[in-house]
Amino acid sequence: MAEKKEKLFDQFPAVTTEEWRAKVEADLKGVPFEKKLVWRTNEGFNVQPMYRADDIADLKTTESLPGEYPFIRGIKDNNEWLTRQDIIASTPEEANTIAKDVVSKGVNSLGFKVSDPSAEVIATLLKDIDIKSIEINFTCCQSKVQALAVALVEYLKENNLTEVFNGSIDFNPLKKSLRHGAPVPGNIVDQAKEILAAVTDVPGLKVLSVNSDMFNAAGAYIYQELGYALAWGAQWMTALTDAGLKADDIAKRIKFNMGISSNYFMELAKFRAGRMLWAQIVKQYQPECDCACKMHVHASTSLFNQTIYDAHVNLLRSQTESMSAALAGVDSITTVPFDTPYKVPDAFSERIARNQQFLLKEESHLDKVVDPAGGSYYVETLTVSLAEEAWKLFLEVVEKGGFFMEVNEGNIQKAVNASGEKRHADMARRKEILLGTNQYPNFNEMAADKIEKTNGTCGCHCGGDQGFDSEKALSFKRQASDFETLRLATEHAANRPKVFMLTIGNLAMRLARAQFSANFFGCAGYEIIDNIGFETVADGVKAANEAGADVIVLCSSDDEYAQYAPEAFKLIDGQCQFVVAGAPACTEELKAQGITNFINVRSNVLDTLKAFNASLLK
Repeated sequence: MAEKKEKLFDQFPAVTTEEWRAKVEADLKGVPFEKKLVWRTNEGFNVQPMYRADDIADLKTTESLPGEYPFIRGIKDNNEWLTRQDIIASTPEEANTIAKDVVSKGVNSLGFKVSDPSAEVIATLLKDIDIKSIEINFTCCQSKVQALAVALVEYLKENNLTEVFNGSIDFNPLKKSLRHGAPVPGNIVDQAKEILAAVTDVPGLKVLSVNSDMFNAAGAYIYQELGYALAWGAQWMTALTDAGLKADDIAKRIKFNMGISSNYFMELAKFRAGRMLWAQIVKQYQPECDCACKMHVHASTSLFNQTIYDAHVNLLRSQTESMSAALAGVDSITTVPFDTPYKVPDAFSERIARNQQFLLKEESHLDKVVDPAGGSYYVETLTVSLAEEAWKLFLEVVEKGGFFMEVNEGNIQKAVNASGEKRHADMARRKEILLGTNQYPNFNEMAADKIEKTNGTCGCHCGGDQGFDSEKALSFKRQASDFETLRLATEHAANRPKVFMLTIGNLAMRLARAQFSANFFGCAGYEIIDNIGFETVADGVKAANEAGADVIVLCSSDDEYAQYAPEAFKLIDGQCQFVVAGAPACTEELKAQGITNFINVRSNVLDTLKAFNASLLK
């Protein structure tokens, strides 16, 4: 007689969503559920604290398989991706040497920057590189893209490689417009047609770029990057089909170069939503094959959130970002080296960047499962919600005349810059956190000596923004830059300010507030002098004076501030700056006695520290 097997969950009654909700609301004891547990995203929709099978029951996103239209689950039946490294070199010979070295270490996608395109230069760059197994990508000045395309095709034909070549040329005629506010060229379509004609015999060469990674680097929200990327790609389709080209021939030449922020699940959902929407957009142009509806994506980790101080935390950010893109099924990934904000990446940082992806493949086996997030209640819901918001933005751009026109008017740049400014403001108030920069800084780290560069260039000799409209240019100011300016000013000052924690009274509160205050002032690079505690205010003030404190922070409980703060303020007598850590009920009474400096969780950390810098760094 066969043994009867009992399923574990058969022993428990089913629990409805309503019952879960009732239990949570009871545990909240009157605190509104929506206010406490529902997250309002920057993408314009709410995220619930819990999702169940019911939430995706009516979604169509779960009905297709990987490799099937509309490709939400990927454009292939595996999850292999290419590890790309952009080669930094001063000559073609040096670039070739470096390229062969990194290929031997596992890289299977190369990026070359070409300043003087010719068949000879191409031959030098690609010498002894197996074109059949390595993806090759080129960037150059936009005025030289046509010459580069001709030279590359000439080289491939001479070596019978036209059918096996896989790669791209970055044709982005909007680069000057986005970076410097230059007018959008009027001959984009003619240029594109010439380049497409030049590469007809190389089916694996993509030449129409959608570089939404520029929006990511300028601080765009995720729905903005996706919406603008779709509008950009659709503009290529519309402009070139109107010029008489076939939809299949255009779509197969488009490459999306996208960024990845640290919003882990949202980024994963972005790529899934992007493939789904792009497939439906291309479908409207009536291609002969659904294969033309595939979205080919190269993803790069973020530059916007990289930091100079505590730079190794950049490794944590780029690792989760790379993981998001890998799980989402992109075609290739560039993991930006951790030292990029302050120097040209060296051999060590480039090696670590490569190994970050190898770890995801060889140790975590993320390349072994296709779309592992498929069917996840949370990710599927995020995918649809993000798609809806990106679609609204896409339609808005189309209704206003299309992507090229909106860039020419500066509206795209203005919207992205507004998001970047909002994120800088959120950074100042710690609504957004960069570990090691505006929260938990390494107080004693010095960075000035390691900085070899402070910002990047557009990669071509275009004369900067001279003569262009800077108000129509994207701002690529990193999110950490304001705090880094504070710390660098401290490093360059003749005397590093000392901040003394006068801890007294309630043990738990004084410790908590001392830690908060140390992190607060540490963001400006001040020397922090912490203490276990003092029996009297007088003892604390005396110790602070002996330590040569420039700022004394009173750390105690709200109830005790009414007594301790006036006493400390009187003893200090203006010899140094006095700060109360917290927002006690007696704040107005203390202000009436001349105490004006308070720091708490509602403080604008950046503005407060700017004020202290102005008075202390003299």
